Amino acid sequence: MLDESTMTSFDHVIINANIATFSTHYGFGIETNDDADNPDGSITYGQLHNAAIGIKNGKIAWIGTQDQVTAHLPKYQDSQITDVDGKWITPGLIDCHTHIVYGGNRSNEFEARLQGASYQDIAAQGGGIVATVSATRAASIESLFTQSEKRLVALMKEGVTSIEIKSGYGLDLDTERKMLTVARQLGEKYDIHVSTTYLAAHALPPEYKNRADDYIEQVCGWLPILHSEGLVDAVDGFCENIAFSTEQIRRVFEVASSLNLPVKLHSEQLSDIGGSALVAEYKGLSSDHLEHLSEEDIKKMGASNTVAVILPGAFYTLRDTKLPPIEALRKHQVPMAISTDCNPGTSPLTSLLLTMNMGCTLFYLTPEEVLAGSTVYAAQALGLTNKGRIEVGCDADLALWDIARPADLAYQMGLNPIQGIMVQGQWRETI
Repeated sequence: MLDESTMTSFDHVIINANIATFSTHYGFGIETNDDADNPDGSITYGQLHNAAIGIKNGKIAWIGTQDQVTAHLPKYQDSQITDVDGKWITPGLIDCHTHIVYGGNRSNEFEARLQGASYQDIAAQGGGIVATVSATRAASIESLFTQSEKRLVALMKEGVTSIEIKSGYGLDLDTERKMLTVARQLGEKYDIHVSTTYLAAHALPPEYKNRADDYIEQVCGWLPILHSEGLVDAVDGFCENIAFSTEQIRRVFEVASSLNLPVKLHSEQLSDIGGSALVAEYKGLSSDHLEHLSEEDIKKMGASNTVAVILPGAFYTLRDTKLPPIEALRKHQVPMAISTDCNPGTSPLTSLLLTMNMGCTLFYLTPEEVLAGSTVYAAQALGLTNKGRIEVGCDADLALWDIARPADLAYQMGLNPIQGIMVQGQWRETI
């Protein structure tokens, strides 16, 4: 018997809902035996039909059937009830790997590449990441905010309620600080969760040419400063044969560990130099890109519960042909997140819905996998234990969709079926 005082004490009630919970409490992701004829109790999307949600103090306080709440509805004001008329509710989407704060753009390079220019040609003319670093250093904090805000709003219009934003186009203390400050300001203005990531170990700035170790020493020195200013939630690096070695990144990770900051890494995008094994050693949140990831390192990621973040936007833009090892990740039960990787050079993408479609069409992920990768596993990739799923005790960050079934979110291209987002128990009327 449901307690009357509980059932009449919610701040808000959502009724007549179909819900993709992504919660193990409702059957999502229950381990299956590959040799069994039938899945062992797994329920796709952890879905509930004809359901209702009670919300209190910004949290999900109760989930049940429509019948359970109907008798209590007269106790509520009309403004406290949302009748979604059979539409679908998912957790608010989470974009767990972005570089949305940057100055300028590189559409000129995009055009030049289509006309036959090589990356080396573009770099020789001052293009590539150096161009973005120059534009970002030159931008005022106000200008940088205005440019970046447009990208955040585009993502929120598609149901994003939490986002990660990296630095890494400053490559000096002042500009790294400026980028992280803008990231914090964006979260404050739009009242959504922003996880900030320190990515000074992104590339070698021109003033440190041929002095990578000296630059890494600076990166290690800046981190405690920015952390003391409340600007850093996690630490990232670019571990590749064209960027920094595992030993150089290890030096950065050691400083992060001394500050109790979680780590993550851009790794195995272009080559396999052991970046994911390094992240696993430090029990990192995620390893990202991963086209060249070895099965041995997949096992290490599985053992450390490190999320594999898949980034089809960069794969698409670069016309890559080396697929990430999806089957091996499934085999070793490594959670897979998916993200836009929004950045000016290799993934100028501000649609997480299109990213989901790309994950299905390019990488053969299932619609359930890409939606889980944009919710529950994206939350895990950011260490957000109370987001990404719909269950009692979690934050009431929700997205409401006018769709026939959850697979529509990955199936449709260019049609945005969003009806609204709820952040911390409050519906957003407009975005």
